[in-house]
Amino acid sequence: MFDKQDLVKLAKVKMPFGKYSGRVLIDLPEEYLLWFAKKGFPEGALGHLLKLALEVHIHGLTHIIKPLKTMDID
Repeated sequence: MFDKQDLVKLAKVKMPFGKYSGRVLIDLPEEYLLWFAKKGFPEGALGHLLKLALEVHIHGLTHIIKPLKTMDID
């Protein structure tokens, strides 16, 4: 399950490591998220958000997250 704030976090939180370090989570390529699904997501909040990002991508819903990137929401 996820919280509404998780959707905002997908639009604001940046990947802290790896090939796509510094990229906002919702902007990570689906292939990269699928790689994590195969190899194992990180523990904790980041892993939870990466799983959610994958679900958003799989269901073609990135368009509902991307507008949150420009909104002043904390």
